[in-house]
Formats: sequence, C-alpha cells, structure tokens
Amino acid sequence: MKKLYPLFFVMALFLAACGNDDKTTSSEDDTHIVIASQSEPLTTMVEVAAEVIEEPYTMELLPVNDNIQYNEATFNDEVDGSLAQHELYMEGFNEEAGADLVAIQPAYISNVGFYSPVYESIDEIESGAEVAIPSDPPNEARALLILDSAGLITLAEDTGIDAAVSDIVENPKNLQFTPVDLFNLTAAYEDGVELVFEHPNLIANIGLYPKDAILLEDEDEKRFAFQLVTREGKADSPKMQAAKRALASQEVYDLLMEEAEHEMFTPAFEPGQPAE
Repeated sequence: MKKLYPLFFVMALFLAACGNDDKTTSSEDDTHIVIASQSEPLTTMVEVAAEVIEEPYTMELLPVNDNIQYNEATFNDEVDGSLAQHELYMEGFNEEAGADLVAIQPAYISNVGFYSPVYESIDEIESGAEVAIPSDPPNEARALLILDSAGLITLAEDTGIDAAVSDIVENPKNLQFTPVDLFNLTAAYEDGVELVFEHPNLIANIGLYPKDAILLEDEDEKRFAFQLVTREGKADSPKMQAAKRALASQEVYDLLMEEAEHEMFTPAFEPGQPAE
C-alpha cells in the first residue's frame, strides 16, 4: 500500500509533550474518557460532548497537530479514541501498523468538491486543463471518483476506494493531474490551477464554500463520514458507549447544523440515535 500522508484539515493545536509521569492511561472500568482530535469542527464536537456526557463519565479533548499522532495514541492506549478521520483512512493505518482500530460512531461528512478560478461550470473545462488532486491515497481516490461520476473521466471497471490516476481508462479532455499535499491545495487554487479538489473547511480560508464549487461529491457518500475510532477490544465498553451517546447528542448535532448556512458539513447521524 502507498504511504499515507496527512488526510486533511488546517494544522491545529500542538500536542503537549507527554512524559511518563503524565501519560494518559485508559481502562474499561474507569469513567474518564480521553479523545484525540486535531481541528474544527471535530475538536469542538468533543468539547460539546464533554459538556453533556452522562454521569459518572467525563470526557477530555487531547488536541494533536497531525494525522499520525491520534492513531498511534489510540493504538498505544494513551487515549481512549479519536475523532479525526474517516473509516477508509483508519483502515489504511491498520494495514500499515498492524493495528486493530475500529470506527464506532459517525460524525459528519465534509461536502468536498472541485473549485476553479477559471471556469464557472464543468462544461467550460478545456482540453489539457490542469487538475490538482490530493497526494494521499484515500483522498486521491475520492477526488477521482467525483470526476468519474461527473463523466469527466472513466475509471477502470470495479475500481473503487483504491482508485488512482493509473486506473483512468478514458480521459476525453486530456486532463493533466497534479498530486498536491492536502494542505497546499488551496494555494494551488490561488496560483491559478484550473481545477482543484478541496475540503470545505480549508477552502473557507479564502472565502469560498461548497456553493462556489463547480462540482460536488454526491451527498450519500457515508463511507467518508468522520468517525469516533477506538481499539476493537474497547468498542463495546461502557465508557465508549457513553462517548457514542454524547457525540450523537442533540447538542452536537446542533453544532454541526450551525454550519448549514454554508453547507460545509452534513451530519452523519440522527440526534439521540448513536450507531448500533
């Protein structure tokens, strides 16, 4: 499998160095839950869940600054879980690290899409146009599947969540694909690249929102929902079940709906109904 690179999001708060004296530990019989996360709105979701979690449980956010720390901390039992990734990215970590992480509660789907500083619709895209896509495998596949659904390219039959540029069998507009680190895609847009894949919370930094995209992902892509992740042996523990209920609360749902004006996120749960 290709090496995984950062999934997405603006770099957030830095993780304080954790020495042996203050290392967070977790066990199924305690009541304090530590969840690692790295950016908005995920970090705020954890904080809101901490305010409403049922007694005797308490919840704490541990902010991290990249897309490696939260998985390693969860796998090494330094935290109880994370809220930072979709299931496909988690599976990639499991494959590379021999880990046993599982997704137990969906949070939301980012309304990703393609933006253009040149074109106002996909009908205007010219032959040979440059297309900036993420350099990490999960998001590369996601971007290509969007283009395939729109008829701009055709992927090989049975190509799915592992799609890569090499799987393109038809490219009628001779699109030129440039892999870009996810944190630099907005800069690619500002540099004038004709078509750029981007996540809503990153493109919002330059005042653009999904309504400004010329191509959006289908709304039912629940496989890309960000998830509460823990180790397999902890998934059914009372504390992680309490965490699920808190993250599926009406209060957390309302937080996501505050973004409805810009349609940046689609909640992946019904309030008060944690995943089975």
